[in-house]
Amino acid sequence: MGFFGITPNVYTLNVLINCYCHLNRVNFGFSVLATILKLGYQPTHITLTTLVKGLCLEGNVVGAVRLVEEMEKKGYEPNVITCGTIVNGLCKIGQTGVAIRLLRKLEKGNFEQNVVLYSMVIDSLCRDRLVTEALNLLSEIMSKGIQPDVVTYNSLVQGLCNFGQWREATTLLNEMGQRKVMPDVQTSNILVDTLCKEGMLTEGKKVFDVMIQRGIDPNIVTYCSLIDGYCLQNRLDEAVKTFNMMVEKGCSPDVVSYNILINGYCKRKKIDEAMHLFHEMSNKGMIPNVVTYNTLIGGLCRVKRV
Repeated sequence: MGFFGITPNVYTLNVLINCYCHLNRVNFGFSVLATILKLGYQPTHITLTTLVKGLCLEGNVVGAVRLVEEMEKKGYEPNVITCGTIVNGLCKIGQTGVAIRLLRKLEKGNFEQNVVLYSMVIDSLCRDRLVTEALNLLSEIMSKGIQPDVVTYNSLVQGLCNFGQWREATTLLNEMGQRKVMPDVQTSNILVDTLCKEGMLTEGKKVFDVMIQRGIDPNIVTYCSLIDGYCLQNRLDEAVKTFNMMVEKGCSPDVVSYNILINGYCKRKKIDEAMHLFHEMSNKGMIPNVVTYNTLIGGLCRVKRV
């Protein structure tokens, strides 16, 4: 562009800043900001929000907050996207309390409150095992007329399942239906996995069947949870049937799914079947990992084939 005598505008330079930020080279992004100022342009909200995002991607949330403060001093009013980027960054580094304080500050301003901001904080609360606080925040946003979406519910369902509160999670699932929020494959995966691990395989299979009835295609995570559930209850024939069903439905097995079945066979001392699966993996060009080898070594030792 320079060779042809074309001077880049702010839009072009913003794109360049965004590229540097995604490459984790935010320092180069600030160099481009200097170029914007040198050319006599004014940085836009997009320029500054992109740099805030770049700092957050590098884990420098303190620097991002400092940049927002500098923006305010120079007359730039941070918008909801800028603040959302900061909230997300704070949540990712476990500073949920600070994120909530920022959220409360936003509520007092003229910002349009949206479900994305609240969903970030609800997810962070659930990760911090503060599920009661997350449910309270859900009630609060609903009282404000903000409709939770599938992302909000997924975070809460996962949080409840982590505590083994699958009944409460199922209640939340029913609430989703009443509010016409369509569960996605992640919602179902969380429930299937929890129920199978809790030994409630029948209930897990029911959720699996309901998924299919609602037109939600199970993915490899769903099938692995179910296969693992059958293996935990020594129902290897049904585990194999589910594995084969997964293949028939066009869902290619990965190393994890093979490892689950190999482990199931080894625990039942069916080493020949486990070795058959091991060779099948290799024939398909799949590289076994350390879990595969450890499982087989343990299985062989168990039947005294040292």
